[in-house]
Amino acid sequence: MSDSWVHEAGATAAGGHVRTDDGELSSTLASPLAPHCHGLTPEQLLAAAFASCLHHAAVEAATAVTDEAHTVQVHAEARLGRDADGRYHADVHASIGSAGLTRDQLAHLVECADRLWPFSSDGGRHSLTVTAADHRGR
Repeated sequence: MSDSWVHEAGATAAGGHVRTDDGELSSTLASPLAPHCHGLTPEQLLAAAFASCLHHAAVEAATAVTDEAHTVQVHAEARLGRDADGRYHADVHASIGSAGLTRDQLAHLVECADRLWPFSSDGGRHSLTVTAADHRGR
């Protein structure tokens, strides 16, 4: 356990609704087990959480690579599936982009951000990958 926590937050999900303790996020939840429900799905919440967390790490990493840290964008896609034993597993792929960077600068930014953020593929049930965004025309 770390004794130098930077931030902490709490959220509660109950009765088809999720809400952060501070009320900044409050949404109806949809369930993959009840396709008639409308609201955010677990995959959407997972993708948003990973994109947000990695974005903070990428902006921090970008300050060492470019003066354009404000142009950093992170896109995350999350899939949930079931293993043969019935347990859920997650597959998350995130890509980082930033305007005006060369391929080498972007690769360096991705490497630094991936080192900073608190998640990595554990080689087990979950797959987490971070790559550079498509760099067309460069």
